Parts: sequence; C-alpha cells; structure tokens
Amino acid sequence: MQTRLHPDIIATDRGREAERILRSCVHCGFCNATCPTYQLLGNELDGPRGRIYLIKGALEAGEAQPLLKTHLDRCLTCRACETTCPSGVEYGKLLDIGRAMIEANDARAPWDKGARWLLRQLVGESSTLRPVLQIGQALAPYMPAALRAKVPASDADLPWPAPRHAERVLLLTGCAQDAATPSVNLHIARLLDSLGVSALPADGCCGALDWHLGATAAGATRMRGNVRDWSTALDEGAIAVLSSASGCGVHVKEYAHMLPGEVAAARVGAATQDIAEFLSKRMTQVKRVTRPLRVAWHAPCSLQHGQRITGVVERLLLAAGHELVAVNDAHLCCGSAGTYSILQPTIATQLQQRKLAHLTANRPDVIATANVGCQMHLASGIASGIASGIASKSTEPGGGRAAKLKVVHWTELLRDVWE
Repeated sequence: MQTRLHPDIIATDRGREAERILRSCVHCGFCNATCPTYQLLGNELDGPRGRIYLIKGALEAGEAQPLLKTHLDRCLTCRACETTCPSGVEYGKLLDIGRAMIEANDARAPWDKGARWLLRQLVGESSTLRPVLQIGQALAPYMPAALRAKVPASDADLPWPAPRHAERVLLLTGCAQDAATPSVNLHIARLLDSLGVSALPADGCCGALDWHLGATAAGATRMRGNVRDWSTALDEGAIAVLSSASGCGVHVKEYAHMLPGEVAAARVGAATQDIAEFLSKRMTQVKRVTRPLRVAWHAPCSLQHGQRITGVVERLLLAAGHELVAVNDAHLCCGSAGTYSILQPTIATQLQQRKLAHLTANRPDVIATANVGCQMHLASGIASGIASGIASKSTEPGGGRAAKLKVVHWTELLRDVWE
C-alpha cells in the first residue's frame, strides 16, 4: 500500500510504525472473511481493509475524521484478521494508532467521554466493582429480566492456599474477574498448590481497560505500576506471571510494545503465560474426572488470535475425560470484547445470539471458556433466554434433573484433580 503520511506524523515513532504496517497490506481482503462485524453488517468500512483505509486517510490528513471514530468504535479488537492475513499485517497495532488519533483530536461527544470515564472507574477497580455487583445481586429478583440476566451470580469464597513451595508464580487476579468470578483464581491456586507450585495473588487491573478506551496515558501509568511490583516478585524468585483471563494475558504479553524501550516491561511480558500454557507443561498426567461432560469449548479471541494458543485447552479437557462437541464458526467473536457489549450493545447482542446458537447446537452439558468477559456475556445471553430451547436441559450425562446450561472457566472442569 502506497502512503503519503502527514509530515508531522511521519516524523514520529508511531508514524513510522504506522507507515511500516500500512505498506505491508496488499488489499487482498482475506481479512474480511473472518471479521465478525463485516460478516454481520456487510459494510466495507466495518471490515479490517476498510478500517485500514480510514486510518491511512487520517494519517495522511493529519487529523481524525468522524467516519474513523464510527467504524473504529465498531471494531471488536478480536484480531481474527491477523491470523487470516497472508501478509502478516499487524492490524491491532495500527488500530491503537488510529484510536489514539481519535482521542488526540477530541472527537467524542461529552456523553461518550463520560460513559468511557465511568467504565474505567467502575470496571477497572475490583474494590469499586465488587460492592456494585453485590448490590445488583441483592436487587436482582426485582429487576426486569433483561437487566437481571447481566448480573453474575454470587461466587462462594474459598481459602487461598498459603505459600509453602519452593516454586512460586504470580497469579493475576485482575479487576472484573476478581469481582465477578473470584473462585476461578482460588481454584487455580489450589490446583497449582497440588502440583507443588505456590501462587501469589497479583492484584489490580492489567491496564487493558484504560488502553482500549483511549486513556493510554492512564493505562501506561497503571502498566508501569504493575511492572514495578511484578518485577520485584520476579527478582525474589517467582518463575512466571500467570493469567487465567486471556484478555489480560494478551495485554501483559505485549507490554514491551506499549511501553517501548522499557526493559522491565519487556521482562514482565516475556515471563507471562496463560494458565493453559503453564498447566500443559506441568500436568503430564491429568487425572480423569469422575463425571465427564459434553463440553462446548469457546476459545476467546484474545486466546486464539491474540496469544495464538490453540489446541492446548482442548487437549487438557480431553485428557480429563470430557467430550468436546463440534462448534461451528469457532473463530468468530462472541461480542463481549471487554466493554464492547456495553458500548455497542446491538452488535454485541447479535454476535452473542449467533455464538450461542453454535455453542448449543450439539446439546452440550456445559460451555467452557477462558476469559471472564466471554463467560459473563454468554451466561447473560443464556439467562435472558437467547438459547431457551437448549439452555434448560439435563446437566447429568444420560439424564437427570433439568438445569440451566452453565458457562464456566475451563479450569473448573479439572476440579477432580484437586478434590
């Protein structure tokens, strides 16, 4: 792709990076074939190729046009286009540059800015989100069905195992996951303890929320704080930084890109592993569960397209004795995408409906995923009756009492390993 970037932009590091990425694009359009929003809307500007042209136009003009905000806001950042692109176009990095231009040009209406600020304050801090969720859980019986479906069920507390092993890891507790599904990391800590590894909780948001909502300075500040704290733990002997939320994992792994030239950030990123990567090396012999299930596996975009981890979770679930049911269009996004389901509810719900139809088509006993956002989004769809014909079914192999189809973190299906 030929470029004529604005002189003020091409003179910057980000401008030169944008030019490099733009010149790698050959206009082939393969990316559109795997773009959820293009598949749904059929608009060239709502596919990666069209968005690349819009970003190119803004970089050449030196300012963001209204169309840029409209169509970049509709992008899920799923990065399915990256795994499809034969030229290796780094669309995610180009997207960050385009979004930074939108914020720099102050292109948002006051209500839009306010909504994004509120989401950052609410979701980015588990100490703030937790009491809000608790109030929602208490009031859920009195809410309209559509709103009640978005409130996650309360999660029982478990004791976090005390550190007692020579091998130690940092386990990211996150912000949304720590508030909405805290038992996930507690169970993982117990599993790691049974494998001779002590998990040290690493509290706080990874910075992805700020970054993807355009508050890159706030995100960088948060990331640098994490790097400082986690580097200390690595200095003291922690062997890895583990993430059980794939959205957090892909963001931390890319700290070096977002904090260029900062050696400690690159070190933390290199030390970060998804929990599936770590367990696949440790659980050489997976104990088979006493109650195998038919599992519909939903690979989050941040796992399969961002971290490029495929087949690992599936092998562990099969080794535990579970059966994996076939799921069509498994490469497409469920519509969660961080705060996307809040900011773009119409598109998110359509993608949710399509994904649930595929996940439930072969009548699984349970849906498993690897990211808290996907887990909550899919569960809310089931709770609101999107998959009503299939969601109310037996969860007992061969029959049993009817129950709502559950959406769980995949590690919960290894629970017999530590019980």
